[in-house]
Amino acid sequence: MKGDLPEAVRTLKEEIAELDGKAAAKQQYIDEFVATRNKADNDIKDFEEKLKRYKEQQYQVRNNKEYDAITKEIEFAEESVRTLTRQFEDFENQMSVAKNELEEFNGRLSELNEVLKEKAAELSVVSKETEDEELKYNHEREKIVARLDKEILARYAKIRSGRGKAVSTIRKNSCSGCGNRVPPQHIMEIRRNDRIYLCQHCGRIIVSDELAQTATAGQ
Repeated sequence: MKGDLPEAVRTLKEEIAELDGKAAAKQQYIDEFVATRNKADNDIKDFEEKLKRYKEQQYQVRNNKEYDAITKEIEFAEESVRTLTRQFEDFENQMSVAKNELEEFNGRLSELNEVLKEKAAELSVVSKETEDEELKYNHEREKIVARLDKEILARYAKIRSGRGKAVSTIRKNSCSGCGNRVPPQHIMEIRRNDRIYLCQHCGRIIVSDELAQTATAGQ
């Protein structure tokens, strides 16, 4: 029997799909951080180059006005380098956390895919066994149907399509399908299992409890 295997496989696939989405989003997050970090790194290098140039220009100023202007540029560049360096370090820390989370996602995905592989293989085997059993059952059913009265078979199909269940049992001396009373003499005939009896009210085929239990056990 397949049991809970189909549901287990479906749940695993859903969990894997959800984790795949999280891993993809985390990877995109990391890629964006890499781009931002690289820009900060390049900006730091640019400001460091400017600092070097400004400090060289300090020795070439001709008056206080030029000196003050160069000094302001140097101060701005130094502050920019400090700010960008802090940002760069923050980016590195956040990327480290994100990479650890991505590694956990990928590790969990690897585990789930292994479990799914095993469950799917098990389900495939069980499905094949079930298919073989169904083929055997259908073959037996066809042989039985071929021996049945065509009128009764047609009635069975009609009742089943209309009411869902075409076979009922005796419950408290009544038809379990419609609840109407079954005559005592008919109950005795039904329990002998030697003929097919139809409920006089709903038309369902009434079988003995013994026959119903045997059929249920064989499913």
